[in-house]
Amino acid sequence: MKLSELISISFQSIKGNRLRTLLTVLGVVVGIFSIIVIMTIITMLQLSIENGVSQLGQNTFQIQKFPAIMSGGPGARDKYRNRKDLTLEDYYRLKDLLTQAKYVGAEMWEFGKVVKYGSEETNPNIQVAGITSEAMKTNNWETAEGRAIRDLDIKYTNDVCDIGNDVVDKLFPNIDPIGQVIRVDGRPIKVIGVLAKQPQLFGQSRDSYIVMPITTFQTMYGKREQSINITVMSYNKEDYNATIEAATGYMRTIRKVAPGKDNDFDIFSNESIMSQINNITGGVKIGAMVVSIIALIAAGVGIMNIMLVSVTERTREIGIRKAIGAKKSSIMLQFLIEAITLCMFGGLIGIVLGVGVGNLAGSFLNAQMAVPVNWVIIGFSLCILVGIVFGTYPAYKASNMDPIEALRYE
Repeated sequence: MKLSELISISFQSIKGNRLRTLLTVLGVVVGIFSIIVIMTIITMLQLSIENGVSQLGQNTFQIQKFPAIMSGGPGARDKYRNRKDLTLEDYYRLKDLLTQAKYVGAEMWEFGKVVKYGSEETNPNIQVAGITSEAMKTNNWETAEGRAIRDLDIKYTNDVCDIGNDVVDKLFPNIDPIGQVIRVDGRPIKVIGVLAKQPQLFGQSRDSYIVMPITTFQTMYGKREQSINITVMSYNKEDYNATIEAATGYMRTIRKVAPGKDNDFDIFSNESIMSQINNITGGVKIGAMVVSIIALIAAGVGIMNIMLVSVTERTREIGIRKAIGAKKSSIMLQFLIEAITLCMFGGLIGIVLGVGVGNLAGSFLNAQMAVPVNWVIIGFSLCILVGIVFGTYPAYKASNMDPIEALRYE
C-alpha cells in the first residue's frame, strides 16, 4: 500500500473519532504551549533589547568601573566600589596608546535632572552626559539639526549642548531650539544641536537626555566625583576582539594592575550584555523545557492508551486486511502515522496558541513581536518523537495480530 493511502486511512480514522482525538491531544497541546509561550516572550524581550538597550555603535565596547549587570545579591556592588575611578587622564593615555581603534571616546553621566527654558521646565528625568567628540561616533549619536560637540568645545570648556527630542518637545514646541539658552542646575547652556531620535526600549522613550563637553560637565559636577566611561570602536568586525584584548592590556598597564591580578575595570559591549541576559534567561528556558517534557510524556502515555483502544476496536479490520494480503509493515506504519498525526495536530494547536498568547503578553511590555522559529521546529520535532516512541508498541501489536484470531473477534 502506498504511503499516501496509509496517511489517508489514518486521517479518516482520526476524523471519525473527533471528540476522542481532541481529548487525546490535549496533553500535547499543554506541553507544547507551555514551552512556546515562554520562548515567544523571551524572544520578544531579546529582540527589543538587541534593538534598543544599548546605545553603543557597531563594533564598539565600553570600559567602565562597574559591570553592566551585577550578580551576587545586595552586597555585590561593594565588591566593585573600592576600585579606582577611571579618570580623564586614563582616557587620554589609552587614546594615545590604542592606535588599533577607529575612535576612542569618553563620557560621564548625571541622572534625574531638570532642564529649564524661561518659565518652562522638564520633568526631573533628564540624563546629562559630558562627552568627548569621539563619543558621538561610539554611541552612534547623530545630529538632526545644528552641529555636534567638537574638540574646540572641549578644549575651551564651552557652555554648549546638544539636546534630545523629548527636551525639544517639552521646552521648544513652537520655536527653533538652535541658539536658545537653557539652564541645567542653574548654569546657562547654549543649544547648538538637536540629536536624532533614538529607538524606543519596551515602548519607553530614550530621548530624554542632553550632551555637553566633558570639561564643561566636570566644572559643573566635579572632576573626581565619579568614574568616566571609555568607549572604543574598532575599524571592523574582524579586528574587534583584537582591539578589546589590546585595550585590556593597555588599561592594565595604565592602572598598574599587577600580573595575575583581576582587572580593576569591566568591559561592556552589546555582545556581553546579550550573553549575560541569555545566562539569566537560560534557567527559565530549562524550566520550561522540563515542564514541557513532563507534559509530553503524560500526553504520550495517553496517546499510547488511546491507540491500544483503537487497535482493539479495529481488530476485525486488521484481520480482514491481513487476510487479503496486507503486510505487517503497512499495518504498523498505518498506526504509527496515526500516533504521529495526533501528536502533530496537538503540537500545531499548542504552537499557534503559544505564539499568540506569548505575543499578547509581550505586547503589555511593549516588546517587539516575534516568532521563536527555532523553538517551533523543536516543538514539532518533539511531537514527532513522542508519536514514534508512544505509538510504536500499539502499532507493533496491531501488525503482529494473528489474522484468524482477529477475524473471530466480536
